[in-house]
Amino acid sequence: MSEREFMEYDVVTVGGGPAGLAFAIRLKQIRPELSVCVIEKASTIGAQILSGAVIEPEPLDALLPGWRDSPPPVCIPATEDEFWMLSKTGGFKFPFLPPGMRNHGNFIVSLGAMCAWMAPQAEALGVEIYPGFAAADLYYNEDGSVGGVRIGDMGVAKDGSHKPGYTQGIDIRAKVTVLAEGARGHLTKRLIEKFGLDSGCDPQGYSIGIKELWQVPEERVTPGKIVHAMGWPADSRTYGGSFVYHLDKGRIALGYVSGLDYTDPRYKPWEAFQQWKNHPHVKALLEGGSIVSAGARAIVTGGWQSLPKCEMPGAILIGDTAGLLNVPKIKGTHQAIRSAMLAAEHLAGSELSPQGFDAKLRASPAMAELRTVRNVKPGFKRGLWFGLINAAWETVVGGRSPWTFRNKADWTTLHKLGEYEEPRRDYVERTLPPRDRLAGVYFAATEHDEDQPVHLIVHNTDVCATTCLKEYDNPCTRFCPAGVYEMVDDGTGGKRLQVNAANCVHCKTCDIKDPYENITWVTPEGGAGPNYQNL
Repeated sequence: MSEREFMEYDVVTVGGGPAGLAFAIRLKQIRPELSVCVIEKASTIGAQILSGAVIEPEPLDALLPGWRDSPPPVCIPATEDEFWMLSKTGGFKFPFLPPGMRNHGNFIVSLGAMCAWMAPQAEALGVEIYPGFAAADLYYNEDGSVGGVRIGDMGVAKDGSHKPGYTQGIDIRAKVTVLAEGARGHLTKRLIEKFGLDSGCDPQGYSIGIKELWQVPEERVTPGKIVHAMGWPADSRTYGGSFVYHLDKGRIALGYVSGLDYTDPRYKPWEAFQQWKNHPHVKALLEGGSIVSAGARAIVTGGWQSLPKCEMPGAILIGDTAGLLNVPKIKGTHQAIRSAMLAAEHLAGSELSPQGFDAKLRASPAMAELRTVRNVKPGFKRGLWFGLINAAWETVVGGRSPWTFRNKADWTTLHKLGEYEEPRRDYVERTLPPRDRLAGVYFAATEHDEDQPVHLIVHNTDVCATTCLKEYDNPCTRFCPAGVYEMVDDGTGGKRLQVNAANCVHCKTCDIKDPYENITWVTPEGGAGPNYQNL
């Protein structure tokens, strides 16, 4: 094996989302002489970013003071808020809004389009950005510290052989590596384990967010209107909620979030989303319209008590890969930019030493915000009504309760078949597209060369056909929003797992929710995966 080629930088940033780009911009603003590169596994910047998204603009104001004069291409000032509790056929609008839901002064954006807008501004400062480069592994220095990342090889066949276009990946070495991979980053996951970064904190928690962008008759759209809802189709024991964001030009962004701490092994997050779309309040908006783009992504929801240590020898964690999303606000972009700027300022003043960053982050407004709301999401583990009462209490006392609710790992929460009371689903016949998950995958425009190593590693397929089938009836066939996992006839009267990796939209749900921790998501070839349009 020939020695790998390498490139050297002062700083390498993994991930071209809001955290990675904000970090690179801020560092070059302070220390323009430093060499900084950003690598991104998607084919273009923003192609695999999926978020609601309503953003608080203050951190962006601090990063790019003149941004409002030439804003991102999808950027609608928030005009009005509604918060609903839905029943199967109706619901009621809350007469008041929780503090985190008051969006006056905020903006509805496409986070993918916003990142594509940020990238040229980073490049104008001298940041080198490489989309289509997947960081497949970490590079370590001789002393064991992180020394950069290894780009995955291109042109490897499914059987491991080299295809005619094979190209060996290079090492990108740096004095410091900044992980900005988003929720459940696959390199971050390894570093947390290697350096024991989660020692002393709770397990991280997640939700899955499934989103669609629709084109509808323009008269139905009220640009800037923001509607959130809870209730149907989720039962009272399953955390779930929806959003409808009115954009411009007849476009509506809508989605459904399901907490991955759900207990019902037969729950289907994608089906819950489609059911919700057929609620009378939503269906009237969409009927006769068309889907433009669709996708899914894990959301990090553990909060203050699940924050890992965010520094290690040679590297730091920022943004959602660190776990900084504010769940009651359903917002993480402002936290991502905050932590990114703080990281850049720390490294600029410490001669690129990560030491001390974690303490600065924990003493920052980003962490103060998370501490205030630390008990809100865990309160819903005891049911919808307890969660709502607890959220009201935490709001009244400003998060100063003398207790902290603990988080459990999402993979531990499923009940086994026969050991739980299956909730009443109360589902309706649905008529809006897409008809099934495979039809939904079409709108994600996901692309993978099928002749490449499968990037969804099932460690023990025997478990799938025996223990998991018996105890849980293979929940991977239901929690995956893209139909990646199927149990098929093995030819002997039994079942075997079939992995349709080409369908994968990189949401990471399988890596999080499998009850045996039997699935590991790793990056496929650079450029592979979904190609979202304005999600």
